[in-house]
Amino acid sequence: MELATRVGAHVRDDDPLTTAGEVGADAVQFFLADPQGWKKPQPHPHAEDLAASDVEVFIHSPYVLNVASLNNRIRIPSRKGVTQHAEAAATVGARGLVVHGGHVRKGEDPAEGVANWRKLFERSSFDVPILIENTAGGDSAMTRDLEMLARLWDAVGELGAGFCLDTCHAHAAGWDLTTVVDDVMAITGRIDLVHLNNSRDEAGSQRDRHANVVGAEGTIDAEVLRAVALAAQAPVIVETPPDGQRDDIAYLRG
Repeated sequence: MELATRVGAHVRDDDPLTTAGEVGADAVQFFLADPQGWKKPQPHPHAEDLAASDVEVFIHSPYVLNVASLNNRIRIPSRKGVTQHAEAAATVGARGLVVHGGHVRKGEDPAEGVANWRKLFERSSFDVPILIENTAGGDSAMTRDLEMLARLWDAVGELGAGFCLDTCHAHAAGWDLTTVVDDVMAITGRIDLVHLNNSRDEAGSQRDRHANVVGAEGTIDAEVLRAVALAAQAPVIVETPPDGQRDDIAYLRG
């Protein structure tokens, strides 16, 4: 059975379309600013070409954004960052902006983090869909556990939130990859993007270390990963080491 969807890779931001051709991708994901910083994205030099291309584009927001945070110094710039990156994502024709689920601190009420996510959607409109991604670890994370994901989706699902499933994160959090698509769909009713990553660590490790889909370092059977992609039938992005991305994409197209 073949994937009836786009398959691509997370690439450097300087020339995404050239890299897409090199690895055989018909979808790409990249950052529009420093992934560890708070700076506003600058206009992309290839924005017009990206928007006009047949290659599907997804943008990943910086890792520092934490919409759930109860700390005003983090939550307020995080909300602003989501808006800024969504605006910039629209200029390159992006199909979505991926944002990690975030967390609250130890001892804080996760319900308040859920409420902060709801406020983001209630108080803002976005130029591209916001795709909330599951995360690998954190005791007070919004999207590490399926139960917590369900609480979050009860608050934001009706407001148009999208979902990005990361297989390495799911594996690290102890989710069953043989049923993960059905488990997630039962909660969200949708999977808009799949980050199809192998893991260098065992299930339940809460460690986020990606490996190529095919290769010696991965602890997840490549056929299990391909089965996730087939079941989800959503665009696939491999966030795997660049040297193996072409082989990963070819294998998934299988």
